[in-house]
Amino acid sequence: MPHMAIEYSANLDPKVDMAELCTLVSRTILETGLFEPGAVRVRAFRAEAYAIADRLSENGFIDMNFRIGKGRSAAEKKSAGEAIFAAVTDHLATLFATPHFALSLEIREIDAELSWKKNAIHPRLRSK
Repeated sequence: MPHMAIEYSANLDPKVDMAELCTLVSRTILETGLFEPGAVRVRAFRAEAYAIADRLSENGFIDMNFRIGKGRSAAEKKSAGEAIFAAVTDHLATLFATPHFALSLEIREIDAELSWKKNAIHPRLRSK
């Protein structure tokens, strides 16, 4: 596990290539060196219905929810969060040039006793 869920307002479709953003986030997560490649999942979910701030139609958002397993120090989690947030902020610089965009990131730790997984990808990648 680390799983990144990116929720975004539908009005960003013409402005942001979400597949490209997912690739950037995945690469950045792996570059931290804190997570196994076979565990990384990044996906984007389009929000059709939303109301943002003063409800201007130009307002858009991206909310990133990063779920990780326990086992990393506070400094490691903070470093990973800062790396991801910086990469995404840089990638979306043109959106920040307008007064209509909000970006957020939260890291949540998963309780291992309440999380079940089966992953056939790990053995393949670990054997390389």
